Amino acid sequence: MPYLGGEETVRELRRALSNPNVQSDQLRYRNTILKVIRAMSQGVDMSGLFSEMVKACATVDVVQKKLVYVFLCSYAALNPELSLLVINTLRKDCQDPNPMVRSLALRNMTNLRLPSLVEYVEQPLAAGLRDRAACVRRVAVLGWAKLHNLQASSEIDAAVVNELYSLLRDPDPVVMVNCLRALEEILKDEGGVAINKPITHHLLNRLKECDIWGQCQVLRVLQRYRPQSEDELFDILSLLDASLVSPHPPIMAATLSLFLSLCSGQPAVSLAALERVRGPLLAACGSGSREMRFTALCHIQLLLRSIPGLMGAHYKRFFCGYAEPAYIKQRKMQVLVELVNDENVAMLLDELKGYCTDVNAETAQAAITAIGRIGRSYSDRCLEILTGLLGLKQDHITSAVVQTMRDLVWVCPQCSDTVCFALEGCEETLQDSQGRQALLWLLGVYGERVSSAPYTLEVFIDGVRSEASLGVKMELLTATMRLFLCRPAETQDMLGRLLHYCIEEETDMCVRDQALLYYRLLHCGIEETRKVLQGRRSDPSLGVLIGRPAEPVSQWARSFNTLEPLRQGSIETESVSRGSPEHTMFDPKPNADLSNTLDCSRIEKVHSGKEDFVWMEECVRCPTIPRCSPQSLQAAMQLVNIQTLAFTPPQTLPWRVYLYTHTCLDDAPHSTLILGELLYTGEEPQKAEVHKDDKALKGFLSILTTVLHTLSSERA
Repeated sequence: MPYLGGEETVRELRRALSNPNVQSDQLRYRNTILKVIRAMSQGVDMSGLFSEMVKACATVDVVQKKLVYVFLCSYAALNPELSLLVINTLRKDCQDPNPMVRSLALRNMTNLRLPSLVEYVEQPLAAGLRDRAACVRRVAVLGWAKLHNLQASSEIDAAVVNELYSLLRDPDPVVMVNCLRALEEILKDEGGVAINKPITHHLLNRLKECDIWGQCQVLRVLQRYRPQSEDELFDILSLLDASLVSPHPPIMAATLSLFLSLCSGQPAVSLAALERVRGPLLAACGSGSREMRFTALCHIQLLLRSIPGLMGAHYKRFFCGYAEPAYIKQRKMQVLVELVNDENVAMLLDELKGYCTDVNAETAQAAITAIGRIGRSYSDRCLEILTGLLGLKQDHITSAVVQTMRDLVWVCPQCSDTVCFALEGCEETLQDSQGRQALLWLLGVYGERVSSAPYTLEVFIDGVRSEASLGVKMELLTATMRLFLCRPAETQDMLGRLLHYCIEEETDMCVRDQALLYYRLLHCGIEETRKVLQGRRSDPSLGVLIGRPAEPVSQWARSFNTLEPLRQGSIETESVSRGSPEHTMFDPKPNADLSNTLDCSRIEKVHSGKEDFVWMEECVRCPTIPRCSPQSLQAAMQLVNIQTLAFTPPQTLPWRVYLYTHTCLDDAPHSTLILGELLYTGEEPQKAEVHKDDKALKGFLSILTTVLHTLSSERA
C-alpha cells in the first residue's frame, strides 16, 4: 500500500529531477535518484516520474545507470509507450567500449519484459553472443531464454539454437552453464537440450571449472544420457568419483543422483556409491545451516531404506542437541529408530527417554512415538519406559503414551497384559481428544482385563453431553458395546443411557447413525453382535521380525536430490491421529482393477464393491521348513524380493509365516500386491482344488516353492 503523503513526495522529487542546478551537479543528481529508489522500495508509487528517470539514464555514470535501470524495469509494464524512449539509450549502451556497460544494457533490455520491444532487442542479443567479453556473452545467452518466455508460442530460431549449442564449448564455464539453462528453457517442448556422447564427455571434462551451482546444473542435465557400453559407463563413473565425495553437499547429492541414474542396471555399483557418500552426509548433518542439516537427515532416511546399517556405527551423531529446532530433533529421532540393534538399544532408549520430557510438547510426543516403534522389536524394555512416563502425570506425555501403547498392542498383542495393568488411573490426566480415543479403544478391546473399565466408561458417559469431540463420542459407543459383550452386568445400564442420549438427543448425524446401528444390531442377538464387534484378534504367539527389509535402490532413486524426501513425514507413517487401528482405510488407486491386470486361470475371485481380490492355495511338501530360524527364512526371502511380515516361533503348531511382495508384469499397466501365508498344521497336506491360472500368482508361487525347497534341502 502506498504511504500517506506519497503525492507530495513525488512532486518534490520531480522538481528536484527537473532542476538544472541539480542536473549539473552529478553527486546531487545521483542522490536525488537514490531518494526515488528508496521511496519506491517503501511502497510509494513513483510511476509518475517515469519520463524524468528516462532522461536520467543518458549518463556516463555507471552507478547512476544501475539505479535508473532498477526503476525502469519496475515500472515499464505500467508505461509501455514511454518505455520506447529508453530503447535508443539502451541500444547505444550495447555498443559502449566498457563491457560492464554493455552487459548492463543487455540485461535491462531483456528485463523490461515488453512484447512490443522484442524486435528492438533481437539484434543486440545476437551481437552479444559473439562479444569478446565473457560477461556480455553470459547476459546475452540468458537474454534469449527471457525472450523466448515472452513469446513462447513463436517459432524457435534455428540459427539462435545452433549458436547456443556452439557456445557450449565457450572457454568461460559460466557461459557454458548458462547455455545449458537457456537451451533447456527454449527446447522445453522438445525434451530439453540434446545430450549425446561428445557433449557429455565435454561437460564432464570441464566440470571442475564450474562453480557449485554450475556443477549441479551440469550433473542434473547429464541424467538424461545413457552410456552406449559398459566401458563408457565406468569411464563416466571414474570422472565423477571425485565429485561423489565433494565437501559441498549440493555437488555430492547431484553426483549421487547421477550415479543412481546411470547405474540403474548395476545394483552393486549403486550400493557401493551409497557407502561412499556416508562421510559427506554425516558432515552435512553437522553443518551450521539448519536447512542443510534437515535436508541431509531426510536424504539419510532414503539411503537407510536400502542399506539399513549404513549409519549404524555412527548413531551417536544423530543425538539431539539442546538448542536444535524441533523439526530437526524429530527427524533425528526417526533416524535413530532405523539404527537400533541389540548392541545399541539400551543407549538409544536412554537417550530417547530424556527427550520425552522436552519443553517442546511435539518433540516429547515424537520421542514417545519413537520408543513405541522400537517397542515392536524390544517390547519389554520400551513398555518399562512408557509405564514410568505415565507416573509424571503430564497431559501431553500421558496422551502420547496411551496412543503409543494402543498402536503397540495392536502390532504386538503379547504386550496386552502389561498395557492393561498400566492403564489404571491414567484417565484423570488425559485432556486431549486423541488420547481419550486411544484409552477408550483399549478399554473396549481389553476391558475384561481392566478392573476399573466400567467405572472409567461411566465417567465418560456421564459427561457425554459436554463432550465436544465427535471422535470421542463414536469411540465411546464402540467401547461400551464391546465391554457389554464381556461384562454385561456392569455395563447394561450405562449402555442404555448412552444409546438413548445418542439416538434421541445427539445432533450430530454420524453419532446418531452409529448408535442406531448398534441398537438394531442388539435386536439381532448377542451372537450376531459379537461377530461384528469382536472379530479375530492377532495371534499372541506371533512375533514381528526385527529390522527393516532392504528395498531396491530403484524404488527411491528418482526422488533423491528433490523436494520429495523433505515432504515425507517419516519412512513409516505413524497414524497418531486415528481413533482406532482397525479404522485405517484402504484407498485404492483409480482403475486399479485386478481383474483387468490378471489374466487368470487357477484363481478364486471375491468381489467387494469396486475392488477385485484374488486368492490361490497351493500345497508344498517341505516338512523341515518349520524348523528353520526366522532370520534364515527372512534372508532367503529377501533375495527374491519377498518380504516377511510376522512368524510363529519354530516347533509350534500350527506354524505360520506371513509374506508380501509386489509384482509388475511387462504387459500390465499396474503392479500387483501379493499377500501370502505359509501354514503348516503337522497333518498330511491335501491336494488343493484349482480352477484357473494366473501369471502373477503363479510366478510368485513358483519362486516361493523354489526358495522353500532350497531351504529344506540345506536343513536336511
